Amino acid sequence: MKKVIIVGCGLGGLAAGISLQSKGYHVTIFDENLHPGGKMMPVEIDGYSFDFGPNTITMPEVFQSVINDAGGDASKYFQFERLVRHTKNVFHNGKVLYQSADPMEMRKELEKFDPYGAAHYKEYLKEVGKLYKLAENGFFYRVFGSWRDYLAPQLTASFIKVRPFEKMAHFHRRFFRDEDVLKVFNRYATYIGSSPFSCPATFSLIGHLEMEEGVYYTNGGNTKIAEGFYQFFKELGGTVHLGEKVKEIVVNGKRAVGVVTGEGERLFAHDVIVNGDFITATKDLIKEKDRPSHPDRKLDSYVPSISAFVILAGLKTFQESVHHHQVYFTKDYEREFKEIFSKKQLPNDPTIYISHSAASDRSVSKGSNLFILVNAPAVKLSEEDALEYKEKIYQTLEEKGLSIRQQLEVERVFTPDTIKRKFSAYKGSLYGLASHRMTEAFLRPSNVSKDIEHLFYVGGTTHPGGGSPMVTISGRNVAAYILERDGIVEQ
Repeated sequence: MKKVIIVGCGLGGLAAGISLQSKGYHVTIFDENLHPGGKMMPVEIDGYSFDFGPNTITMPEVFQSVINDAGGDASKYFQFERLVRHTKNVFHNGKVLYQSADPMEMRKELEKFDPYGAAHYKEYLKEVGKLYKLAENGFFYRVFGSWRDYLAPQLTASFIKVRPFEKMAHFHRRFFRDEDVLKVFNRYATYIGSSPFSCPATFSLIGHLEMEEGVYYTNGGNTKIAEGFYQFFKELGGTVHLGEKVKEIVVNGKRAVGVVTGEGERLFAHDVIVNGDFITATKDLIKEKDRPSHPDRKLDSYVPSISAFVILAGLKTFQESVHHHQVYFTKDYEREFKEIFSKKQLPNDPTIYISHSAASDRSVSKGSNLFILVNAPAVKLSEEDALEYKEKIYQTLEEKGLSIRQQLEVERVFTPDTIKRKFSAYKGSLYGLASHRMTEAFLRPSNVSKDIEHLFYVGGTTHPGGGSPMVTISGRNVAAYILERDGIVEQ
């Protein structure tokens, strides 16, 4: 029985672990935190329940297949509810546009703001559907190691068709004219930690997932996905050590042969999989001499993705007017991204996102459980700056009619530095690398180490990218690669 050690108990690590454990491997997972799921972290504060992230779930079949393909029944571990009218968008002038996965309802909403957009909405859905299918068939379920993989004859045509050289903001202007409506669709860039004015139009495919396939909520909270993976993995016989850090990956003759735990124990394995931030993990766990393709100077040169300033606010009175997903948009969206990426400062007039899962499931929390997020640069903030910015957000929301401070019973604040420390995230970034340059957008750090045999990477900083479905797919991809290498065919 071959032994596999996985560093990190996020969705990617759990997905890989489940796939391999179900095929007869002996898999052990370590995580420095006390919960499974990585950033998919539950937070309980005096009767208020929050999902730290992610708040928006798409592609539910990806999560279900992890358990179903390993011989289990995913419905026993988590269930999904489809949210048709899923997001309430509030603009600077107070006008409201609801996003709906019902195309007829969505066209009616667009008619209020953008008759041109309403007339071209069917065309938009068709185009983002094409982008999604091209990416799904050509890129999602593969392990890429270099540009040569993209230049394979069967992939070259698909690569050109996914609009890699066009920017997302430019792409959306083909279909919409109203500046506020454009903000709604350009916000998809933040799902990969990037700016819509800099990232490729390829990622507009997210619109297919939200506007056609639909947005989902996991009954009891989205963290039930991670809990389900964790429970099923253990039922398969897998071993998990939560609250136990790995401090080194042991390399012998250009091959990963095991790990050294924080307690100094040396454990050996046939394969080592890292489920964590590629940059941080590579720098912290592997001696520089063993990774010539990724010396410290190269790792330090990567542009971090967006981070976040997050407030978990428990309000005593249930807020009927706050939708499950609610966005308060800034007047000048482009300036917000310039402040984040060019000036590396907190936005002066930020777009504010709120996840209010109690709006769909009152049983998950007392009162209203508001997860309030503002996009932020991956920088360190002083306590004074964090306090001042929190009050600024509260003031902005109160000016827009959402009373916070009078109803506030509990709160917890996460800054980029909090995220950096809690999740060993590169400079506090949520998605590792910004997808602005071609190399980061299409050739993220490989799932297969370039320098060390039997060392693999899964998670949002590697292929195929950020977001819970992609992270989960990365784990499945690496497991499939190992199984194929060992001559084991998945059923």
